Amino acid sequence: MTLRVLGIDPGLTRCGIGVVDVRPDRSASLVHVGVVRSASDAPIQVRLAAIAQGIREVIAAHDPGVVAVERVFAQQNRSTVMGTAQASGVALLLAAESGLPAATHTPSEVKAAITGYGSADKRQVQTMVARVLRLDDLPRPADAADALALALCHAWRGTSAAAADASPLTPAQRAWAQAERSTRR
Repeated sequence: MTLRVLGIDPGLTRCGIGVVDVRPDRSASLVHVGVVRSASDAPIQVRLAAIAQGIREVIAAHDPGVVAVERVFAQQNRSTVMGTAQASGVALLLAAESGLPAATHTPSEVKAAITGYGSADKRQVQTMVARVLRLDDLPRPADAADALALALCHAWRGTSAAAADASPLTPAQRAWAQAERSTRR
């Protein structure tokens, strides 16, 4: 059975989105990759709405079975971490509204899963993602490659079944979310 995973690298200016199909033998194929952008001079609510709309469109178009979001970590720049946290919250909310189990993964966890080294640089991650997905070119920008890496990490770490079993949604909430998704199509 193939698992379709939506990976999201949250950000306000550029939110990386990647969808992959992963088979039980851990082989994977690219379904979708892109970046949702918002104008840096727009009000925060407009920026978050743009991010939300982009994620909604990907969920509707590609019908993932699970969502993996990069876990926000402390950074020196407070405004950067705040925007990342807000975009992450939007992604997790949309997963719940869509009835999809969601999980978060740290950057070092993702790097270790993809490259075998938790401190790998962006280029190493892009190279391994391209190799795993048999892409002719490196996925760009780095936000898009990171989203694909998140999706692969989630599938490979075997957390998708656990996330589905541990979904905080009640059966009624899942039914409501499924109905919402079908009315949007």
